[in-house]
Amino acid sequence: MVERRPGVIPPKPGPPPGPGPSRRQRTRRRVVALVLLVLALGGLGWLAVAAIGGGSSKPETTAAESTRSSLVYSTVTRTTNGKETVTVIAMPKPFHIVFPEGFTVQEMAARVGAVRQIAKNERHVTPRISSRGYGAAVRRAAPPSCLRGKRKSLEGFLFPATYEFFGRTTNTQLVQDQLAAFCENWSRVDLGYAHRKNLTPYDVLIIASMVEKETLSPDERPLVSAVIYNRLHARMPLGIDATLRDAFHSPRTDSIRQSQIGSTSPYNTRRIPGLTPTPIANPGLASMQAAAHPAKVSFLYFVR
Repeated sequence: MVERRPGVIPPKPGPPPGPGPSRRQRTRRRVVALVLLVLALGGLGWLAVAAIGGGSSKPETTAAESTRSSLVYSTVTRTTNGKETVTVIAMPKPFHIVFPEGFTVQEMAARVGAVRQIAKNERHVTPRISSRGYGAAVRRAAPPSCLRGKRKSLEGFLFPATYEFFGRTTNTQLVQDQLAAFCENWSRVDLGYAHRKNLTPYDVLIIASMVEKETLSPDERPLVSAVIYNRLHARMPLGIDATLRDAFHSPRTDSIRQSQIGSTSPYNTRRIPGLTPTPIANPGLASMQAAAHPAKVSFLYFVR
């Protein structure tokens, strides 16, 4: 029985309180508090700079804000002689560049230039990569080892995907990342059926680039691939308009001209039978797989 005394709150009934937080829990709380303190100090510094600048209704990007937005924070915990040391590390925030499926080397170079300009405007960082430098790196690079043979161009080998890079990333490093991604995805393509049809791996890549440029939806890929296989077997011109557009650098929205149809370009598949000398774009994995495994149909035409 607990004696009640005026002005004193009696203890709550029940079991006694449990033990305090463990050493690991205390360390974790300290880490969280330290990170919050770093972020808070960064915010106060930015506010101080903004207050000193004052007088403008249009917000301006300060050096403090630019630095803060260009960094990501992480913590490293080390235990030495039973004592834990927590270190907060500020690392550069990576940039991202997106190469859509079906982009040509020329379009990829233009995208590099556009992303470089965005980095300069938004993050006040001038990356080492550039449109001209990327094009030069592509011309210098050798085809990937996963698809051997002498190639005139890297068109088709620069795998389209989203890539991370930093301010000091070089054009050569970006190109090598794309070639490595190509080999990683190419290894997932079964070439057995194409081999039985007397097609080389490079032939499959060329077909994949045509499939990528000629289709608008995923279900079209194996059907367009089947038309190409069937026309090759029948020794008919493929009639792929995308190859003509590639030869004359014509936008997809432009009509094919009669003068283009009559050209003797090896990329004129309306007139010249067989495959083009090189891929016409850089296909993604889905088009590669469709090129290796066409639909089992006897179609010779496709109409959109």
